[in-house]
Amino acid sequence: NSHRLLVYDYMPNGPLSVYLRRDGRNMRWDVRFRVAVETARGIAYLHEECRDCIIHCDIKPENILLDENFSPKVSDFGLAKLIGRDFSRVLATMRGTWGYVAPEWISGVAITAKADVYSYGMTLLELIGGRRNVEGPPSAGGGGSGEKWFFPPWAAHQIIEGNMAAVVDERLAGAYDTVEAERLGLVAVWCIQDEEAMRPTMGMVVKMLEGVVEVNVPPPP
Repeated sequence: NSHRLLVYDYMPNGPLSVYLRRDGRNMRWDVRFRVAVETARGIAYLHEECRDCIIHCDIKPENILLDENFSPKVSDFGLAKLIGRDFSRVLATMRGTWGYVAPEWISGVAITAKADVYSYGMTLLELIGGRRNVEGPPSAGGGGSGEKWFFPPWAAHQIIEGNMAAVVDERLAGAYDTVEAERLGLVAVWCIQDEEAMRPTMGMVVKMLEGVVEVNVPPPP
């Protein structure tokens, strides 16, 4: 009676980040697509279906855990913020992870749930490409030149130009659904727009990914 326990589901397949290294474990396309959709549903639930809107504030591959069936679970709510339904913004000290933090948060303004949308878009690009957003350039082959290359701007340009094959993880060797890949790519670019008003809500992201809503070509972020 003197002990209190927290019991969590076991996540035997670890965090999504394990599958985003070129020397790491590979993930089939159908699993990637399912992870993308189910993660979006989870974040949309936090934003739109809870009693209060919950902004996670640290969406990234390390915080997306995979169970025995590779179903994703959004984890680590240490930075999360609650917003009453009568409010839309919250002023919070910028504490997320660089590379996933929305531009407006870096600028010091009050954030909305669109900050999570930006982080999700960055994560989605990594899931599509099977690589981290900061690494050696494609021509360097991950070599030891020490040069760093930021994947999202390059990937966004390729996606807008319709060159998804250049972005999709080469470890898949072409074994992916081209329609799904294009849809994921376009949604990712919409999510990482610099202007938060240009980003869709997570509820709309889910509809886009499920094919309920048509996804137009976005402007460059």
